[in-house]
Amino acid sequence: MDVREALYTTRAMRRVKSDAVPLDAQARILDAAIRAPSGGNSQNWRFLLVDDPTVIGRIGPLYRDSIERLWRTVYADRIARAAAEPDAPDSVEMRKVQASAQWLADHFEEVPLFLFAFAQSDPTGGSIFPAVWSAQLAARAEGIGSSLTAVLGFFHPVETLEILGVPRDQGWTMACCVSFGYPTGRWGVAPRRPVHEVSFRNAWGEPVGFEVDEPLWPGDA
Repeated sequence: MDVREALYTTRAMRRVKSDAVPLDAQARILDAAIRAPSGGNSQNWRFLLVDDPTVIGRIGPLYRDSIERLWRTVYADRIARAAAEPDAPDSVEMRKVQASAQWLADHFEEVPLFLFAFAQSDPTGGSIFPAVWSAQLAARAEGIGSSLTAVLGFFHPVETLEILGVPRDQGWTMACCVSFGYPTGRWGVAPRRPVHEVSFRNAWGEPVGFEVDEPLWPGDA
């Protein structure tokens, strides 16, 4: 797969089939992940794959509670605006995001594979997140969808670490949880605000110097 196709079409794919992800594909995903940059080449990361239905079943209720809390707190204002102005473009997009995220919460136990990523003595995630993104790009090359979430670390960190058997006295922080599975939908370029609306040059608020009104991939766009 062309690297630009992977970059442009690797978006959150939460709706997935329950079909198992083959071990050889899992190996290729994680082997790509550990090739990512690591601060000082310390490689102070750990990756925990979870496909045991019993373990997933214990985490599922915690994840659903986390998502419910997310709607009531962080996203409360956006959800309220979406309800007040249902036809506004931002409202339509918000409802799509909420429906997708809620599907993952409601079907958590049906997802075949999860990856929990941990960093040691690195609260910024500067080393672990490049590796996680590499795992997601590698999954895309396998035709496997993925979606990153950090809500368990916000709302149920202690319980999740206990279920996963993570040592509590070695400085490990759960950076995120990534779901993996063969998607039920189609790949595509995610809609985003144009780059020139969110980028500056040399000083905050200064024009970046170019405009990109349409995605630059594929080349004939």
